Amino acid sequence: MEKKTEILIEGLTFTEGPRWREDRLFFSDFFTKRVLSVDLQGNVETIIETEYQPSGLGWRPDGTLLIVSMNDRKLLGLKDGILKEEADLSNLASFHCNDMVVDNSGNAYIGNFGFDLHGGEKIRATNLILVRPDKEPEEIAQDLYFPNGAVITPDSKTLIIGETFGNKLTAFDINEDASLSNRRVWADLASIKEDYSPAPDGICLDEEGAIWVASPTTSDVLRVGEGGILLDRIEVETSAYACMLGGEDRKTLFISTSKESSREACLSDQSAKIEVVRVDVPGAGLP
Repeated sequence: MEKKTEILIEGLTFTEGPRWREDRLFFSDFFTKRVLSVDLQGNVETIIETEYQPSGLGWRPDGTLLIVSMNDRKLLGLKDGILKEEADLSNLASFHCNDMVVDNSGNAYIGNFGFDLHGGEKIRATNLILVRPDKEPEEIAQDLYFPNGAVITPDSKTLIIGETFGNKLTAFDINEDASLSNRRVWADLASIKEDYSPAPDGICLDEEGAIWVASPTTSDVLRVGEGGILLDRIEVETSAYACMLGGEDRKTLFISTSKESSREACLSDQSAKIEVVRVDVPGAGLP
């Protein structure tokens, strides 16, 4: 039977970086410049307001909430109500920073656009940036086409990242020093079927090793296995930009949806929602 989503909350501008933690979903609302959380009853709480657009979220072992600050290309940390700069990424990121995954040691892997998406610039490859706790940021991988949502497997040995404009999921081995090696294509989404080319935005991993992929260009969230095997697909009315497995049993799939992604349209329409649907396999790994 085809799965249908339900609306958890609506009237937002553009939501990204959904993360399940302590019985709540945390996420960024781009154009109100806030990090928010919501419980399963739809009760919303403002965690922090930022000067620039927040995006990817994650936590260090000491409880510090890491926040990607997009437009000024920085990594922020929130602890005990105090927001401070953790790293300046502007020398390494060629355009706005975006999503992120944080490992169990507090190392943050951060993607960036690589070009002005809404300004009409030509698509070009960019890098992935690593920020270790109390270390200077460094370029950890190159030649990625819009590195976006990422996951880390439960054994902490593999990082898989969506290349939005590469229409693929790319995997790396994670070395003991948090560097990456053995790059390979985990799933070529353009090869799933004819005339169907999902663009991976936010992603999340489940206990069977499959990945849920939010694809704004195809207005769906798809569950894929390694090699690009299509296992499930859930359609949304607008566009799906991110997803996260959570809830008490981690079988609730939260989906960030919106009609638009440009600042002006998002502020005008406020069409962004968090939608939910129950799935069969619980979430695993990070985030």
